[in-house]
Amino acid sequence: MIRFFLFLATLALCSSTAYAQTTKIAVAANMKGAFTEILKSYKSHSGSEIQVVYGSSGNFSAQILNGAPFSLFIAADEHFPLELYKKGKTINEGAIYAIGKLALIVKTSSGIQIGSTKTEIAKAIAKSNKVAIAKPELAPYGKAAIEYLKNEGLFDLTKDKLVYGDNVGVATNYVVTGAADLGFTALSLAKSSEVAKDTNYILIGDGLYEPIKQRMVLIKGASPQAQELYQYMQGTQAKSILQKYGYMTP
Repeated sequence: MIRFFLFLATLALCSSTAYAQTTKIAVAANMKGAFTEILKSYKSHSGSEIQVVYGSSGNFSAQILNGAPFSLFIAADEHFPLELYKKGKTINEGAIYAIGKLALIVKTSSGIQIGSTKTEIAKAIAKSNKVAIAKPELAPYGKAAIEYLKNEGLFDLTKDKLVYGDNVGVATNYVVTGAADLGFTALSLAKSSEVAKDTNYILIGDGLYEPIKQRMVLIKGASPQAQELYQYMQGTQAKSILQKYGYMTP
């Protein structure tokens, strides 16, 4: 009998450990570089094991609505987290943790030069083979890119050259690999070492698209690890890292 209870205790401990190791969070693709560094910093004082999945905010929202076992959703905008809140999937409305910026990148080997004026950007688009953006219905940075092109009167020039990635990371990779000469991406990705070694970028003016306010929310039933990370994301160390990658922080 004693052995039986010891077996049950061991089984419960293993189950508890397994649960702790499967804390799963959804992170918008634009955050990959910054969040990798944030998570490394977080883990330096916490033993928590976190499984991170990167992708588009729209796809994550649909997955969470369908019961995907995420504890924390770190999105690229406000719309998708707030929709989940309205539908009763989150603990509360969450918090804005960063304000993102849009950038235009060009493949260095393409020989195309980009400048900050509308005329220079139009010339670069005209010379390009393809222009990569994230799908605007799924990814806030894709939506911002379309807003910019329309507000600047460049959409008609660009529309037949557009190639779409499921998220901003995929769209960025199209330029890095040369599948597209130009692409709209998050400033944070444009500044990352993996992207910067093969591309150049310019910052798109803030007033030409709606502010990209990035919100995070805890999903109902979130693990203690996710709740701790949620708090850490609002602390000074995480904010310092976000600022380094070009984000504004509240």
